Amino acid sequence: MKLKKPIKHLRVILGDQISRSVSSLSGVNSEEDVVLLMEVHDEASYVKHHKQKIVFFLSAMRHFARELEEEGLQVRYVRLDDPANTGSFDGEVGRAILALRPDRVVVTEASEWRVSEAISEWSSRFGLPVDVLEDDRFLCSRIEFAEWDQGRKQLRMEYFYRVMRRKWGWLMEGDQPMGGKWNFDADNRKSLPKDVSIPERLIAEPDTETKAVLKLVSEKFEDHFGDLDEYGWAVTREDAMKVLAFFVEYSLPRFGDYQDAMKSGEPFLYHSVISPYLNVGLLNPKEVCEAALDAYDNGHVEINAVEGFVRQILGWREYVRGIYWTYMPEYSESNYFGAKNKLPEFFWDGKTELNCLHQVVADTKRTAYAHHIQRLMVTGNFALLAGITPAEIEEWYLIVYADALDWVELPNVHGMVLHADGGILGSKPYAASGAYINRMSDYCRECKFSPKEKLGEQACPFNYLYWNFLIQNEETLGGNPRMQMPYRNLRRMPDERREEIVRQSNHFLREHQIMVSE
Repeated sequence: MKLKKPIKHLRVILGDQISRSVSSLSGVNSEEDVVLLMEVHDEASYVKHHKQKIVFFLSAMRHFARELEEEGLQVRYVRLDDPANTGSFDGEVGRAILALRPDRVVVTEASEWRVSEAISEWSSRFGLPVDVLEDDRFLCSRIEFAEWDQGRKQLRMEYFYRVMRRKWGWLMEGDQPMGGKWNFDADNRKSLPKDVSIPERLIAEPDTETKAVLKLVSEKFEDHFGDLDEYGWAVTREDAMKVLAFFVEYSLPRFGDYQDAMKSGEPFLYHSVISPYLNVGLLNPKEVCEAALDAYDNGHVEINAVEGFVRQILGWREYVRGIYWTYMPEYSESNYFGAKNKLPEFFWDGKTELNCLHQVVADTKRTAYAHHIQRLMVTGNFALLAGITPAEIEEWYLIVYADALDWVELPNVHGMVLHADGGILGSKPYAASGAYINRMSDYCRECKFSPKEKLGEQACPFNYLYWNFLIQNEETLGGNPRMQMPYRNLRRMPDERREEIVRQSNHFLREHQIMVSE
């Protein structure tokens, strides 16, 4: 690239910082600064990310770089297939420094621990000052979360959420919540009616650049999980805003009622499907929440819908980020239940007679998406009950979803799904039998197994695996106040029935090559 003047700042933009308002671009000078964006093999392959996820990141980066160039900024863009590409952040930052000779490097703090650790060494590695700026795209800073955390024995999301509601003034009447309740979750657990009309997902048709990336990924990452045939993710802010507007207009009115529902072949239902755009910066959480709040103010949606949506972003998303940065890196190493079993092969190919798992894995392979109840109560619930090693199932979640970044994936899976953190994130494990899945979905209608059968060949494996999980962890969970009811039922159970539950569970786990032999 031909430089206008000697370079003062090399401004590094990471792949999840695709936002013109990111702090590293604040005050950028079109003549004295160069913006560096890098497609590096290390990031695309440290786990075998879903093919659609790689396409989404690379195409979003390319479109963003073009927008910056059209603005008149100097951009150094390194493509994945550039023969000179070193394949790593360190390598490409070092190569840019040698070529451009900047006075200093400017970068927004990384969202992930491993990248943050690498950036912390750049100054000594390259012999230049490195300014690491706060990522102010979130609704709660790391410092603010640490102040809230100070002196608390338990960091419960519900109390954090109330602090955030008061801070932002959303759905508040003075100091109290609108509608007289902080949380309308009890109104958001309806199963889906048979005759309900589901909005079609708004598809962003791939343009020439995205088509080129699709071809590149299909060739270079052929052995990665996932299909590319139905790729439809937005890769520009303009298209992401269209997806948000579509959700608010057509899906948000019913989102509250049916946010926990599941249906065969319908992974999207009334969900916003904007988490990838939030996580890379094409949308910001403030504007997303305010779009939903405006719809409520205009009478377009009921309070249970808007509160449930805002809670996911203002509450849960900000909370898990705070948990991540409070407890890393030790957080990922805990294993509260001592789980050690292997991830079953059907998590990759969907070939299982358990229809709920077949449906969710097939949808995930096809779309790189599943909504929160599919992740928590189907794949996650199974992993918990089957005693899958935390690191194995966590890697799976990181691989298969387009929105999966370590800071959001790890606390959700390690803490909420697996309870592997021993209760830092949640007060009890989200363990459930087949009855829950049957109540909230149509999966069981086409399944070989019956959720009404507790034992035997026709019994839903979730049923006996649930009781087996309670049996195996009775010493650990028996005193948990929120687990008293199931443990009372377990303690009334005859010994011979308990033994049969354990026998059938072990047979299932061995048959599917899940159980690790002692």
